[in-house]
Amino acid sequence: MSEEIPYRRRPRYLGKYPRRFEEKYKELSPQKYPDTVAKVLASGKTPAGSHVPVMVEEILEVLRPQPGETAVDCTLGHGSHAEAILQRVLPGGRLLGLDVDPVELPRTEARLRALGFGPEVFKIRKSNFAGLPGALVAEGLGAADCVLADLGVSSMQFDTPERGFSTKIPGPLDMRMNPQRGISAAQFLKAISPHALETLLLENADEPRGGILSAALAGREFGLTTDLSQAVRAVLYALPEDEQDKCIRRVFQGIRIAVNEEFSALDSLLRVLPHCLSPGGRVAILSFHSGEDRRVKKAFQAGLREGIYSKIADNVTRPTPEECRTNPRAASAKLRWARKQDFAK
Repeated sequence: MSEEIPYRRRPRYLGKYPRRFEEKYKELSPQKYPDTVAKVLASGKTPAGSHVPVMVEEILEVLRPQPGETAVDCTLGHGSHAEAILQRVLPGGRLLGLDVDPVELPRTEARLRALGFGPEVFKIRKSNFAGLPGALVAEGLGAADCVLADLGVSSMQFDTPERGFSTKIPGPLDMRMNPQRGISAAQFLKAISPHALETLLLENADEPRGGILSAALAGREFGLTTDLSQAVRAVLYALPEDEQDKCIRRVFQGIRIAVNEEFSALDSLLRVLPHCLSPGGRVAILSFHSGEDRRVKKAFQAGLREGIYSKIADNVTRPTPEECRTNPRAASAKLRWARKQDFAK
């Protein structure tokens, strides 16, 4: 008697416009849908779930990583910048990658290990960049010859609805880089006062309509990212849709910076950087918001006046028009760099 084959239902037709994020964006499976990924890139957009590194050549030019040197990527993310730096510090060199995200960190480690970067040349630690001095000591690395900090949120975080960063895709209103620590954006909004939220939106996102927005948003419960987006639209209903979109992005940015204490972490990094650099060591910082760039600029200028740095960027470096066309998320990027004094020379 032949074995009975269990009945399986025919897969339901998802329709031309599927609802689920994983079904809608084929570029989440680049190996399976290479043509789709190519079309997305050709249209000047970033494929969902992927990360296109920003200003790689410009960063390599100012950091000048050399074989045998020690490098640190303070914001490892997808590891694309780290990969480029590793290729230049070998042979004999090594790179330490820091990242606070417990979700993406193991994936990035696996990706770089698969490329042949073993533990002897590439080490990782779960930490934000404020923990740079402790991470160097823990790994027995002393000081670094070149340090990179990319302050932007990775595309994987933006494009994963469960992380709560997206302004358009429904997901829990979380926004934490490390979901295991602190409070979510939803909890933060429920607890904050209108006055405090207005101040936060101005300082963190240069939001000019913080007054009317904070009165409508502070102290309320928002379960989903789209709930918050819709609440902002309800306040700004008289504005054109593109202006509403810009405002929503600023509101999300301001709350995200506060939830993750990004400015205080950056201030800590800028204070400890001189002690973490070797004589003649180079640092490059990629920022995406005027509040971040102001902090970096002032810290580098103070270091130059005090004789800590021998040279700093005279002006901010921005991505080329071609890069912005192929990767729109690079448009707001600003690169600054500094070189530590080398008294031996």
